[in-house]
Formats: sequence, structure tokens, C-alpha cells
Amino acid sequence: MPRWRGCSLGWQTAAFPCLVLCYVLFVVLGGLAFMALEMPVEKRLRAEVGELWRSFLNDNPCVQESKLQHLLGKALSVHHTNVAVLQAEEEERHYDFMSSLYFVIVTLTTMGSDVYYPQSDESKFFCLVYCVIGIPLTLFLLGLLSETLLLPVITHAPIRHLHTFWGLSLSRATLLHASLLSVLVLGLLFLLPALIISAVEPGWSFLDALFFCFVVLSTVGQGGCALGRNWSLNAREALELLTTCKSNYGILIRAVELCQRIVLNPLSFFKSKIYRLEGHPLHELCLEEVPEAPDEELQYSMAICTISSSV
Repeated sequence: MPRWRGCSLGWQTAAFPCLVLCYVLFVVLGGLAFMALEMPVEKRLRAEVGELWRSFLNDNPCVQESKLQHLLGKALSVHHTNVAVLQAEEEERHYDFMSSLYFVIVTLTTMGSDVYYPQSDESKFFCLVYCVIGIPLTLFLLGLLSETLLLPVITHAPIRHLHTFWGLSLSRATLLHASLLSVLVLGLLFLLPALIISAVEPGWSFLDALFFCFVVLSTVGQGGCALGRNWSLNAREALELLTTCKSNYGILIRAVELCQRIVLNPLSFFKSKIYRLEGHPLHELCLEEVPEAPDEELQYSMAICTISSSV
């Protein structure tokens, strides 16, 4: 075995444990960073709530602390499920058709919801069976749509147009298309929705809205954010529908795998310009091993497929 091949195998063997170790360190550093950033906020909120608690008990000595604690704990647990507990909202229902449809869509797309989740044992069992069938079917359908519809329209057709009518080389057309598409996706799927959400949702800054758009499109969840809590029922249903359409469109765009296909083409362009030997790209050459003299300089020979294609 040539020495260069043994070194390559040794490097590949050691690379995977190093990669795993680096990833573990990356995860640990992320946890430490979030702990350092969020712990002061949590301590401040705990101090504020404790001060309000003591002030309320001092101003209302007739209220028993145990009963107040039980009442607030029950109200907070119900509020966490987004169920209306105020008397003015008795006609509002949490699991109407639109809300249930929203839960189904965010579950099938693996985005999840911080507000909607099954409460009864029957619905939990149905959700398990439903997701076992629905999630693979949804991912298959999204992949099929991206391959048959979106990829030719979003990627192939614009690159072909730039290459044919603008006279750009294929690699330069791909690079220009990647840049324009990145700006378009950033504007339409992140910046513009964040501006609209921050304008219509009271108490939300642009950063809050941008964070919400990011976690929704990346299928992380909703980041503990729920749009339209103070809106009317019809307005909130329309907002849930728009949010669902936006998330599905973003997931479908991600399913096209633009990054992999766009990044590899410019890389192959630069590699074909730099690594060429006697007019043939490097990937069309193979190393010829000489068993009798392993210490001699390795020679290049053309691959059989290259020779047959050139003839």
C-alpha cells in the first residue's frame, strides 16, 4: 500500500472522533452561553414576582396564601394551554376547526406548536397514529413538489435564462442566481413579514418578529410566541391561516435544497479552473499504482470513461 494512502486512511479514522468532539463542545458552549444570557433575566423576573406577591398579601390580609397560590397556579397552567379563562371570553373555543387544522399542519411539518397540544388520552393516541402516517407522507409530498415543480422553476429556468440570453457562463450564472435568490428569500420570508408583524402586534419589537419568523421557517417551533392573543376570534383564525401558509411555503423552499445545489456549482467552477492537468479536469484522472517501485513518483493516467468519451 502506498504511504500516501495509509496517511489518508489514518486521517479519515481520526477525523470522525475529532468532529464528534468538536460538536459536543459546540453544544456545551451553546448551553453555557444561553445560561449566561438568560439567568440574569430569570432572577430579575423572580424578584419582581416575589415583591408583587408580598405586596399583595400585605395589602389584603384576608386572603390566604395557600388558596391564592393554588388559584394562580391553576390559572397559569390553563393559560399556558391558551384556553380562555376570563368570563368575557366564554364563547371563545380553543379547539375549533381552524385551530385544530393549524395544529395538524404544524405537527405534520414537524414545526410543532408551543400553544396547541392534545389534552385527552384519546387525542394523544390519535396524534401518535396520525403522525406516524402523516409526517412521512408530508415529507414525501414536499420533496416531490420541490423536485418536479419548484426546482425547475426557481433554479433551472433562471440559470438557463442567464446563460442563454445574457451570455454568462454557466457557473457565473449560477453564482448570480444564488445571490439574487438569497436576497429575495431574505426579504420576502424574513424581513418583510417581520416588519408587518412588528407593526400589527402590540408589544413586539422588530427583533421579536424576526426571531418568530426564523424559528417558524426553520421548524424549530414558535419560540414561546403566539400571535394575536388580544385579537378577535376571526382575526386570529385568519392570522393562523396566513402563518400556516407562510411556514409551508418556507418549508417547501427549503425542501428544494438550493444551498447544496447552488454552492456545489460555483465550487466545481473554481475547481475546474484551478485543478486541470493536460486539458482534463482532475476528477477525470486516476492514479496508476506501480507495485514494483512504490517509492517512485506516482503517475497520472486517464480514466477509461474519459478515454472512451474522447474517442
